[in-house]
Amino acid sequence: MAFQNLSSRLQDTLRKLRGKGRLSEKDVDQALREIRLALLEADVNYKVVRDFIGQVKERATGHEVLSSLTPAQQVIRIVNEELTKLMGGSQARLTLSSQPPSVIMMVGLQGSGKTTTAGKLARLLKSQGHRPLLTACDIYRPAAIKQLQVLGEQLGIPVFTMGEQNPVDIAKAALGHARKFANDVVILDTAGRLHVDEELMQELVEIKAAVNPAEILLVVDAMTGQDAVNVAQTFNERLDVGGVVLTKLDGDARGGAALSVKAVTGKPIKFIGVSEKMDGLEPFHPDRMASRILGMGDLLTLIEKAAQAVDQEKAEQMAAKLKEAEFTLEDFLDQIGQMKDMGPIDQLIGMIPGLGGAKQLQGLEVDETHLKKIEAIIKSMTPEERRKPEIIDGSRRRRIARGSGTKVQDVNRLLKQFSQTRQMLKQFSGSGKGRKKRGLFSLFQ
Repeated sequence: MAFQNLSSRLQDTLRKLRGKGRLSEKDVDQALREIRLALLEADVNYKVVRDFIGQVKERATGHEVLSSLTPAQQVIRIVNEELTKLMGGSQARLTLSSQPPSVIMMVGLQGSGKTTTAGKLARLLKSQGHRPLLTACDIYRPAAIKQLQVLGEQLGIPVFTMGEQNPVDIAKAALGHARKFANDVVILDTAGRLHVDEELMQELVEIKAAVNPAEILLVVDAMTGQDAVNVAQTFNERLDVGGVVLTKLDGDARGGAALSVKAVTGKPIKFIGVSEKMDGLEPFHPDRMASRILGMGDLLTLIEKAAQAVDQEKAEQMAAKLKEAEFTLEDFLDQIGQMKDMGPIDQLIGMIPGLGGAKQLQGLEVDETHLKKIEAIIKSMTPEERRKPEIIDGSRRRRIARGSGTKVQDVNRLLKQFSQTRQMLKQFSGSGKGRKKRGLFSLFQ
């Protein structure tokens, strides 16, 4: 995940400050030197680093901070606030026209993930009650139109195409089509190049003039580091983009682009790509990202993910079953699916305050592998076996182990833990007093 190394370095530095009862200017200077190196290694623009360190030092070496009862906490608060400010301060929302249809131009270099991001954005808008129309304006890249059509079919979102006609004409025709069929948002997937050239820019300028978009989103690959910031500057000079979408933040990007783009271009990051799945596009919250980088967690995003992933009706049914100790392995399989919908476990744990650092997450991959093993075992059972695990005898256990690619001992362990959990819930279901919350979670260990 992006920021992992930066996060680890910053947390280690700030942890040293917490260990001191009193802070001197020398202590703060030493910490700031380490923070400066960490930011530069994360590929943050050197001018941005210089200004950031200057701001933090000015605030952190003041008399009120150093003489306070908790100087280390004050410095950490200042670093958090300055990081938030560096990334934009507050969430920059998508701009939509008051008179639909609103046109959103997706622009960027080839390979930045522009077409996929257009699909992700359309899906997000659809989930918010909009009626988006995807439009194929990239007539140059082989299979670009087909890719958009496949995404549209997968998402249940209409795609407007006119083959390889002039992109400006396609954009104008799409606007007319949207008015006719009541689509309130038109997303233009425009052409990219391997590098910025005048022909590309001129075409984008002409499309902008023809359809007057409410929003121009520049899609940049976070893996390219400072090059992403340079690309943002170039596009912004010609098109006056409204915001940036950083893709591939789930990879091993060092995070420098996210920390630099707002300061260098003046344009906010509006969305981030956090996975290859079509639901892997999130609004960017500078304050939440700063908290995650510093290991303070991000409970708001975690709660939002849970709300999106959990079916309320199913949750109420499950609560009733747990109360009566009537849940089955079929129910447990549903719970695993909902957890997976929320995202990778390491990302979810990183949103819990105090568990964001790399050290606390060591060995987590084993737990996720174990979760997959449990899922494979349950899926290898028949529906009747999931509902009544007590009927699973020796021959059934061997069949389940073969079908799931596991050992009989793994099947035995799961069934034993599941039986113990049910027994424990039966003991407490009557009074509800002292009911342990550990039950289901013991199955992950």
